[in-house]
Amino acid sequence: MPSLVTASLVVSAWAQHGRFERAVRDPARAQAAVLRSLLDRNRHTVFGREHGFATIAGPRDHARRVPIRDYEAFRPYITRLVAGQTRVLTAEPPVMFATTSGTTGEPKLVPVTASWRAETAGLMRLWLRRALADHPGLFAGKMLTVVSPAVERWTPTGIPCGAMSGVAARDLPWLTQRQHAVPYAVSLIRDPDARYFVTMRLALARSVSAVGTPNATTLIRLAETARAHGEALVRAIHDGTLGIPDPPMVPMVDDSALGGAEALTAIRGALRPDPARARALARIAEREGSLAPRAAWPALALIGCWLGGNAGVHARHLGEHYGDVPLRDLGLVASEGRMTIPLEDGSPAGVLAVHATFFEFVPEDRIEEPSPPVLLAHELEEGRRYYIILTGGNGLYRYDLNDIVEVHGFHHRTPVVAFVRKGRDMVSVTGEKLHLNQVQAAVREAEDETKLAVWQFRLVPDVAECRYDLLIETREARVEDRVVLAFLRTFDEALSRLNIEYAAKRASRRLGPPCLSLMRSGWSERQCRADFARGKREVQYKWPAIALAWDPASRADVLRNLNAVDEPAHARGLTGTAHASVMPA
Repeated sequence: MPSLVTASLVVSAWAQHGRFERAVRDPARAQAAVLRSLLDRNRHTVFGREHGFATIAGPRDHARRVPIRDYEAFRPYITRLVAGQTRVLTAEPPVMFATTSGTTGEPKLVPVTASWRAETAGLMRLWLRRALADHPGLFAGKMLTVVSPAVERWTPTGIPCGAMSGVAARDLPWLTQRQHAVPYAVSLIRDPDARYFVTMRLALARSVSAVGTPNATTLIRLAETARAHGEALVRAIHDGTLGIPDPPMVPMVDDSALGGAEALTAIRGALRPDPARARALARIAEREGSLAPRAAWPALALIGCWLGGNAGVHARHLGEHYGDVPLRDLGLVASEGRMTIPLEDGSPAGVLAVHATFFEFVPEDRIEEPSPPVLLAHELEEGRRYYIILTGGNGLYRYDLNDIVEVHGFHHRTPVVAFVRKGRDMVSVTGEKLHLNQVQAAVREAEDETKLAVWQFRLVPDVAECRYDLLIETREARVEDRVVLAFLRTFDEALSRLNIEYAAKRASRRLGPPCLSLMRSGWSERQCRADFARGKREVQYKWPAIALAWDPASRADVLRNLNAVDEPAHARGLTGTAHASVMPA
């Protein structure tokens, strides 16, 4: 069976691989051709007519005619698509909308056309083809992938909204589906703890040779599930049962008619009694002290996950659970597009997919200028950092992704870039992408709820602890701990409502509850004066409400820390509600 899957992959990725190899040798020409094709195909759309696509002469003319936009500037066009209007951004109608968190409380809906979805799937096959060349044992066993539901809701006109990863998993050919250790239906289990348990129940029953999911925190939670519930998992594998009561499913019937009952049937169809495997796992648990994936899957050849930015910090812990297995970055991937193809293990960098998407770049240190310089892919310099701007087949033209990348070198003549961090007014620990607007709104809601007036605040990610630290200064002489704890709970709950990805990460406990640091009176004033002393102009000064790390002066100004502690999943539901405890500073 693995040989058939391997042959199928090589054949299906052949054309994509040829285009990629030709393009990376002459990125300027490849990029001009990609842009010309996008403009020609979509010149008669609403957006194309407004911006004169028919007469745009090339990349520089494109930059003059089409302003750089963020998602909110595209939202009016997408609202028309959601309402059922066609030929707004693309000549092709959207077949779905990919959902992700926006900068406000309203999620982003990214249009997905059939051809763009096929192009994106082709890039994933290209990644697999290159990985297989370096790891021939990739398909010797089963593949474990973790995805989100393909359909989470529908537009009023009947267009599905969900995750492209789920669509890809749901629509795999029969032959490829048989290669996966866990069926797509598992992604429809609503409770995160139950979903992790069932995932490991099915995966541990198999010999797994490849594991893939963007966030390493997901893989760590899976390993922790195996460690905590090893006896129950072994018993379920022995008996051929699920191991837990029927879990609640996502209350949605998607366009493949897979609803709650059908999903449970699909999951139960994958269950088989396997006393021999159960005995082998029991021996592993006894020898290792717990049911460790590194011992359960000795044929594991490769783990695919993000290695750049904060995600790379979490990836460094995978060896504790999965052993000395090569790691390969999945590439710079977002709901808005797949941008790079990593070609080697252990590096967050990948080659720009210059044959599939048109790229522009703004130097990191010049993004705030009224008219910053814009560079093309072949004009980048090694070691420099840039904001990345996309024009793609999904109808996002000169789209500011607000991602900062760094050039690590070149493959032939095409830049090899790695994700560094989110850009302006945005921060992320496990991929939730919190925007300052959301943080400000959550602080205001907590103020309204608790009547605790905040003079100044700052949010700092604690990547090692997978949480956020919220620093607040009040002008009150004394603040009771119960009030501050209520403030912290309300803040956490508000962020869960404002950011769908924060809610999902908190519910699954990949992201821990926030910690609140009550600061000494005058902390913010001392911070400002220190910045002015370092040369920042007072009239242009912007308080850093989001910081990437603690500074020593702030550490010294903490009065006390109040740390939220998660309740058990069955008690807190899916909202991430937590109770709290007080710690000394």
